[in-house]
Amino acid sequence: MNEVHRLIKEKIEEKKKGTVELLQKLVQEDSVRGNEYKAQAVIIEKCRELGMELDIWEVKEEEVIDHPLFRCDRKSFKGNPNLVAIRKGSGEGRSLILNGHIDVVPEGDKADWKYDPYSGKVEGGKLYGRGSTDMKGGTSALLLAIEVINDLDIPLKGDIIFQSVIEEESGGTGTLAALARGYKADGAIIPEPTNMKIFPKQQGSMWFRVVVKGKAAHGGTRYEGVNAIDHAYTVISALKDLEVERNKQIDDPLYKNVPIPLPINIGKIESGKWPSSVPDLAMIEGRVGVAPWETMDKVEREVEQCLTALSKVDGWFENHPVEIEWFGGRWQPSDLELDHPIMDGLKTSFERVMEHPPVIEASPWGTDGGILSKGGGIPVVVFGPGTTEVAHDSNEYIELDRVFQAAEILSLFIIDWSNDGA
Repeated sequence: MNEVHRLIKEKIEEKKKGTVELLQKLVQEDSVRGNEYKAQAVIIEKCRELGMELDIWEVKEEEVIDHPLFRCDRKSFKGNPNLVAIRKGSGEGRSLILNGHIDVVPEGDKADWKYDPYSGKVEGGKLYGRGSTDMKGGTSALLLAIEVINDLDIPLKGDIIFQSVIEEESGGTGTLAALARGYKADGAIIPEPTNMKIFPKQQGSMWFRVVVKGKAAHGGTRYEGVNAIDHAYTVISALKDLEVERNKQIDDPLYKNVPIPLPINIGKIESGKWPSSVPDLAMIEGRVGVAPWETMDKVEREVEQCLTALSKVDGWFENHPVEIEWFGGRWQPSDLELDHPIMDGLKTSFERVMEHPPVIEASPWGTDGGILSKGGGIPVVVFGPGTTEVAHDSNEYIELDRVFQAAEILSLFIIDWSNDGA
């Protein structure tokens, strides 16, 4: 361990209490979609303390609506600002985006939680609460890394561009708005909850809505109608078969530990208005995974062809084809070569801290990384301290030691990346 590394470890030890307090404050602010502003205010204040150049703005729909990667069902972002905070380098170094999202998914049934979902309760080395792992813990690690470098007065040649963005959980508008505003860099790190694994490849995803038609009738004479729910079973079965076929094609070794690399998830079903009536419509909503090397258009065609082929399975669909709509959130895939310099640098820093090689895998879910890579040509790696299994679940938590380890790794990486030349 060299002298700089030793000083970083000492400084992180000194900053642990303050970092936990920061993370608690973030978790205690319920920042579900449309309510991001209070948690964002905590981040803004911290970045001011760090002496960073701040750009705070409310995203306007006209800034992003014409961008080919824009997909969001929310029309107004008023009152919930985006933040970019910059630590300027001296010049001639490589720049780096550190991107985290401030929004969280809803907490669900509070009765399923051991502690209040916005308590920030610390117990047994874990901090509990919605957003702790996805991804306020990762954001806290980023800020700790920047703070450590500042406190030690370590010079950096490249600019560090910290982003705290809104709207990641429903399509990535915040990151897209930052990109449209001109924020680009030579590389990017997104500390989503990877269990300290490194993800150079990221699955994309998109939402779909399928409408299945039937024929209404009285429940007492249901044989005079055609039950849309029955035909919805056929649609779901076909989508499950498509999932199997798509995953048979996956031979990338980075997916060897992922049971279903490209899932097709049925997330919502609605049908019927009355128990004694045969429903004439059923609506199915879901999510289809997109491989890092695939295009959205290709996957759309595969799903649509699968649904068109239903007429060969059941004659009803020949005259009553299902209707499909691609709606709502859409997360672009990202595919980075394994020997890219940002991968080499992050692996080296990981090994210096953890004293063993990192696990390299492909992400089983989407992130804003696809927007940065597809929209900005920026090489992106996803690496963070959060616990993948509890993201979006009740009793979400993060192991605090992982936050500090991630900050140590990121501190070393930022220094080497920034000062290694353009």
